[in-house]
Amino acid sequence: MPLTRLQFKPGINKDKTNYSEEGGWFEGDKIRFRQGYPEKIGGWKVKNFQDYVGEARSLYSYATLNGDALLGIGTHLKMYINSGTNMYDITPIRSTRTTADTDNCFATTNTSTTVTVTISGHGAITGDYVTFSGATAVGGVPTGDLNIEHEVTVVDSNTFTITVATAATSTVAAGGGTSINAAFQINIGYATSTAGYGWGTSTWSRGTWGSGSTSPIYNSPRLFSQDRFNNDLIINIRNSYIYYWEYNTGLSNRAVLLSSIAGAVAVPQQVGKILFAPSGHLFAFGCTNYDAGAASPDYLGSYDPLLVRWSNVDADVGPEPEKWQPTVTNTAGFLRLKTGSEIITALNTRQETLVWTDYSLSSIQFLGTAEVFGLQELSANVNIMGPNVVAEANNNVFWMGNDKFYAYSGRVDTLPCTLKQYVFEDINRDQKELYFAGTNSQFNEIIWFYCSADSNSINRYVIYNYQEEIWYYGSLARTAWIDTSIIEYPVALNNGWVYTHEDGKDDGQPLGAAPVAIDSYIQSSDIDMEDGDKYVLLRRMIPDVNFTNSDTTNSVTGAAIIPEVTMTVGVRNFPGAANATSSASGNSNAKDVVTSATVDLYTNQVYIRARGRQMNFKIASDTVGTQWQLGIPRIDARLDGKRS
Repeated sequence: MPLTRLQFKPGINKDKTNYSEEGGWFEGDKIRFRQGYPEKIGGWKVKNFQDYVGEARSLYSYATLNGDALLGIGTHLKMYINSGTNMYDITPIRSTRTTADTDNCFATTNTSTTVTVTISGHGAITGDYVTFSGATAVGGVPTGDLNIEHEVTVVDSNTFTITVATAATSTVAAGGGTSINAAFQINIGYATSTAGYGWGTSTWSRGTWGSGSTSPIYNSPRLFSQDRFNNDLIINIRNSYIYYWEYNTGLSNRAVLLSSIAGAVAVPQQVGKILFAPSGHLFAFGCTNYDAGAASPDYLGSYDPLLVRWSNVDADVGPEPEKWQPTVTNTAGFLRLKTGSEIITALNTRQETLVWTDYSLSSIQFLGTAEVFGLQELSANVNIMGPNVVAEANNNVFWMGNDKFYAYSGRVDTLPCTLKQYVFEDINRDQKELYFAGTNSQFNEIIWFYCSADSNSINRYVIYNYQEEIWYYGSLARTAWIDTSIIEYPVALNNGWVYTHEDGKDDGQPLGAAPVAIDSYIQSSDIDMEDGDKYVLLRRMIPDVNFTNSDTTNSVTGAAIIPEVTMTVGVRNFPGAANATSSASGNSNAKDVVTSATVDLYTNQVYIRARGRQMNFKIASDTVGTQWQLGIPRIDARLDGKRS
C-alpha cells in the first residue's frame, strides 16, 4: 500500500461520537489551529513581583498621558493599580475612627500574638482590612507590629481581633494611647457564588426552631466594572457604589466614592455596571432612580434593575461623570428597558451600546437631541450566562448564553458550535457569574473561561476561531483576561499573579522560579483502515512537525535543549473497544520525534508496528522550551487479513 496522508479537518468536534467524526480531531488541550493545522499554544510569564490578595474578577488597562501603563485590578478583597512589577492598593476607606473612639483600644494576652481591639460600632466583618497609625507599644507588642494594615476577625459589633508578629510579654486590658487612628477599608465581598442556608432562606415554621434551609440563597461574588476618565479611573462594584480613583505619579491615592468629589450631585447608588458611552456620558446600568422630590440632597429613590441613567456632558467642559441630575440645561438623563427582569451587562460597539437583560438584547444609540439617547429592542428571545461573557471582534459581538453561543453582527444569530454538548452538559451553573470572555486578536480567537460541573473555580476554556470558524478547548485556571493593548501581550490574572500570555513557550512561575513545561496534545477521531473490513499492519510513520521558535539552549544554565514531541498511533478493532497503544508483542506505539542540533531538521521516520481495524493519531509535548506545529504526517500500512 502507498503511504497514507494523515490530514484532518481543523477544529475539535466532541458533539459526535469518536467513530462518526472520522477525519477530524476529537480531543486536545492547550492547542490552537493556524491555517487549519494544530499547534501548541504560546506560553506565559509572570509580570508582577508583588502579588495581589483575593480572587481577581476585573482587569482593565490604559496608558496615562505621560506614558504610564496601568492595570486596574479588582478582587473580592481589594482594588489595585498595577504598574510594572508593583501593586498599589487603592481600596477605598469606608470609615476612619479616631479619639475618643480608639483611645487605648488594644488588649493583649501574655505569650499570645492575638490582639483584641475594642471600637464601638466598628462596622467590620471578618476578612476586612484596617490600618492603624499613632499607636504606642502595648504589652510587649511593638509599635511596628500595630501601626500597619491588619486583617480583621470579628468577635461582635464592638470588638474584633488582629494577629501581630510579636507575641505579647504581658497581659494588658487597655492600651495603645489616645492618638490612635483606625482606617477601615470597605467591606469585603464573596470570592464565588456562595450558598446561604440561614435565616430567611425558606418558609416560616418548616421545621424545628433553628433548623437550616435545604434551599439556599446564593450570595453573588464581588464583580467590578472599570472605565477610564482622562488619567483617572471610574470603578463600580456590581450592585454597589461607583468609585473614583485620581491618578498621581506616585500611585498613592485611594479610590473614593464618586458622590464625594466636588460638585457631585445625584450620583446613582447600587449600580450594576458602569460604562462610558462614546459620546462621553457615563452610563449606569441597573441603579437607583432619580427622585427630584426626595428629601435627601442626593435625589435618590428606589433601585430599578432595568433603569439606565447617564451623567452630564457639558458643551464647554466635556464629560462630567459626577453630575447626574437631569435639568433643562444639561444632558444627564435616563431611560428604562421594557423586557426582562434585570440588566445583566452592556458593551460599547462601533455605533451603539448593546444592553443585555436576562432574556433580551437592546441597543442604545446617541441621538444628539433633547432626548440624548434612543432605545431599540433587538431581540426578546436571547439569554446570557453572566455579566462578563461578552466579547467583540471584527465589529461582531459574541457571547455565551445559558445553553448556546450567540453572535451579533447587526442581527442576532446562534453560533454553530462543535463543542456545545461538551461545554453545556458539564458546566457549573451556580458559578456562572464568574465566567468571562476575552479576545486574542493575534490568532483571531474568542475565548470563554468557565467552571466544569465538579468545580467552583474556573478550570476550563473554550475558544472560537472566528476567521476559520472552528472550535477548540482546554484546561486552564484564569480569573480575568484582556487582549493586547498597552502591554505587548494578552494579560490574564490568577491566584495573585499577572500573566502575559503568548510570551515564551512555557508555564512561567512567580518570583523568578524556573518555568515548567506546558502539557499539550491533540488526538484524532478513529480512522477506518480499509473501511474497517480488514486488519491493517502499521509499520512506520513519516512525521511532519515544525519546531520553529523552540528553545535550543536553557536560558539559565546555557545547556542544550532538544525540542521534542511524542506521536502515538492507537489501534482497536471495534468503536467501543479500549484503545491500544502497544503492539501484540508489547512494543509501544508511542514514538518520540525530536529535532537535531538545529530545530529545522527533523526525524526522518519512526517504526511502530501496530495491527488493528481502526486507528487514531495523537501528538503531544511535555518538555520545556518546545513549540510545535503539526503538518501532514504519513503512515506506512499493509493489509493483514480480513475481519473474522
